[in-house]
Amino acid sequence: MNISWDSNNYKDNFSFVPSYGMDVMNLIQKGRDSTALDLGCGNGRLTNELEKKGFRVIGLDQSNEMLSLARRDYPGIIFIEGDAVSFSLKEKVDLIFSNAVLHWIDEDKQPALIENIASNLKDGGELVLEMGGKGCAETVHSTLEGIFSEKGLEYKRSFYFPSIGEYTSIIDSHGLKTDYAILFDRPTVQKNPDGLVDWIKMFNKAPFEGLAEDVKENIYEEARIRLKDSLYHNGSWIIDYVRLRIRAHKS
Repeated sequence: MNISWDSNNYKDNFSFVPSYGMDVMNLIQKGRDSTALDLGCGNGRLTNELEKKGFRVIGLDQSNEMLSLARRDYPGIIFIEGDAVSFSLKEKVDLIFSNAVLHWIDEDKQPALIENIASNLKDGGELVLEMGGKGCAETVHSTLEGIFSEKGLEYKRSFYFPSIGEYTSIIDSHGLKTDYAILFDRPTVQKNPDGLVDWIKMFNKAPFEGLAEDVKENIYEEARIRLKDSLYHNGSWIIDYVRLRIRAHKS
């Protein structure tokens, strides 16, 4: 994944990520006692919710920091470290669930990712996912891209936000068949008064790597000024999220 996590800050200030993931679970068709993998489980909150729904569940993540929180808070669940593109389970599962993870994987690795997911599903197994979709946070990204360009800097986009057609074509050509897909706007309120910059520091680190602190602060301030009219409402910053939800099966 193209990001590292401040796990405590994530839990304290960005709890909307797993909270919205609860709604994604409504797409699941597999029943109680099915085996499930929470792919990119993070701090384990949604893994625990899957277990409460009756699934025999495993959580998998690449972040040691996140897994430490998950193992501390949910000691009865198995959590393993692994890469989404290359993990291999001892036994195939009925369901692979993933929330707000797959867009952090490079576009050129997406076919291998889906192929690997399919290989770890039983025949008739189900993939249910939500990820950033085409246009996600584009108001923020395009504004930052302009600020970087004015300073002679490269703005590195370390994520992949596909359209429905782009992603279902990958899914349907690598071992699965899509039966549900939706792309929708989900403006997302940030918790703190300086929510825009907090969000950038948590989810958009790559463009700022190697920059001096005074340069970073100057960019943050310029972003606040330029984005306030469009993204600051009633005392809160609201990021222009777009989400892609998909359900697919292995035939």
